[in-house]
Amino acid sequence: MGRSNDGGMDVVVALVRSSFLVNAVYAESAREYGITAQQGQLLCVLMPRPYGMSDLGAVLGLAKSSLTGLVDRTAQRGFLRRVPDPDDARAVRIELTPAGRGVVESFYDETCRRIEELPGGLDAREREQLAALLTRVVEDNHVPVVFSER
Repeated sequence: MGRSNDGGMDVVVALVRSSFLVNAVYAESAREYGITAQQGQLLCVLMPRPYGMSDLGAVLGLAKSSLTGLVDRTAQRGFLRRVPDPDDARAVRIELTPAGRGVVESFYDETCRRIEELPGGLDAREREQLAALLTRVVEDNHVPVVFSER
């Protein structure tokens, strides 16, 4: 591991380092919005629709206790709320509040803008190739939708 035959990084190093790069941008953007990176992920997941707790835990890869704490802290900020699940009287769904929707839409747009700048040294064809290859990696590994196109 380390270098490929052409002198560049091998795929493991390149993927790990690029994940650190994206995570750093995500965390910096979240800080500027007064939220944690995990709260940013949670809010982004909830953008398209409410989720039940078990589905939300599966998407975010969090244990029930960790998810409950994250939801509680984010709800205390007024960004989301628990509502009765229409399909199961014993369960709740987590949904964005108007304040949460406002924060997440701005956060999402700013984070997208910053991440869009990362491959700035690539031309249009290279960017399309990168997107196609990363799409295959994501789809082949069944990565849950934690950040999607609007």
